[in-house]
Amino acid sequence: MIRAAEPARDGAGCAAIYRPFVTDTWVSFEQEPPDTNEMARRIGECSASHAWLVAEIGDALAGYAYAGPHRLRAAYASSCDVAVYVAPTHQGRGVGKALYGELLPSLAGRYHAAFAGIALPNDASIGLHEALGFTKIGVYREVGWKLGDWRDVAWWQRRL
Repeated sequence: MIRAAEPARDGAGCAAIYRPFVTDTWVSFEQEPPDTNEMARRIGECSASHAWLVAEIGDALAGYAYAGPHRLRAAYASSCDVAVYVAPTHQGRGVGKALYGELLPSLAGRYHAAFAGIALPNDASIGLHEALGFTKIGVYREVGWKLGDWRDVAWWQRRL
């Protein structure tokens, strides 16, 4: 089931899903995983301006996807950034595709284009975004230092 996220209800579950991406991978460039309260704050902020969705399987959160501002200058207001995170136990089962299948149409009409930054390498995320119509538009080379090495971030775009 895909539904709108609720800060108090989903903060802990989203924080738990996100934690290993922060601590064990370069997928996220954050150094410290946000706690439940910080994740609840983020859910509330994104939900108020854009959207934040969660996927439930049984009684557990399987993943989440959200949209937020692309940049802060006024001319960028017609664009948004999107991201999706799926719990390791649910990866490869269509959860990310289902989340984006709800998120992207909800943004159409309000935004002209969606952008996704993907820390490289990440074949699964690249495959998901390309399957959903995103096109690679460029790479920031050695833009971040994480887990003892420089990391590139490639950017994908999809017109909504």
